[in-house]
Amino acid sequence: MTGHANDDVLSRIADALERLVPPAAPPVNLASGEAFVWNGRGLKAVAPFHPIDIDLLTGIDQQKARVLDNSSRHAKGHPAHDVLLWGSRGMGKSALSKSVVRALQARGEDIALVEAPSDQLEKLPELFEMLAAVPRSFVIFIDDIGFSEGSAEPRLLRSMLEGGTSERPANVRLYVTSNRRHIVSRQMSEQDDPINPRDAVDDQLALSDRFGLRLGFHAASQDDYLAMIIRYADAHGLDFDRDDALLWARQRGSRSGRVAWQYIVELAGRAGKPLA
Repeated sequence: MTGHANDDVLSRIADALERLVPPAAPPVNLASGEAFVWNGRGLKAVAPFHPIDIDLLTGIDQQKARVLDNSSRHAKGHPAHDVLLWGSRGMGKSALSKSVVRALQARGEDIALVEAPSDQLEKLPELFEMLAAVPRSFVIFIDDIGFSEGSAEPRLLRSMLEGGTSERPANVRLYVTSNRRHIVSRQMSEQDDPINPRDAVDDQLALSDRFGLRLGFHAASQDDYLAMIIRYADAHGLDFDRDDALLWARQRGSRSGRVAWQYIVELAGRAGKPLA
């Protein structure tokens, strides 16, 4: 093969490799955006940032008030807690975390949300370093977190929350959701493991204690479920039948804010009305 042919082959290989490598993401202005997504390598701005209106969240008034108060303190630079929101699926844990930030932004408070994946905790110190350099408050939101038995990640998260070398900076608070109150699995065998099994369990369960604010979200009663639907239906100008709404929940085996919203989507679809 001639030298010219070799050059041609190498050029085509280089072109193919360039096509495989995604282009560098444009720089993100952390000083002005409302919300961002962190993928473990970089940040991407979320625009528009339109979570559900906080006033529409129903059946969680106490949780709403406490998270809003804590977040407002944080936005003002006052002492504030890291937050663990635990409990039943679909009861507004994730929605509240986002809606609170948006509500404060609407009031003119300088705070932004950064959503981070639960499987990239080891990369969070890099994110901390980026956010620490920006003179505003941030909530890092980690959704649906949970750790398997024997995982090293609980200790890593504990270090971030309290006093470790990876501790989050003063302008950052972690808002974490989990289906379990203690985040980690409690299926560790205390009888069969001869190496301090009780200590291992205690070590992992201590993780939830590092969150200064821990709020439970429990399955909705029938009255709570109907109240959610009434609030959503009124906001969107929709009519509904009580028995039809209850049948919708029975068919799905649960009553929750998520199921209530899915019913509203169904009603809007039947009526041919948009959901703004």
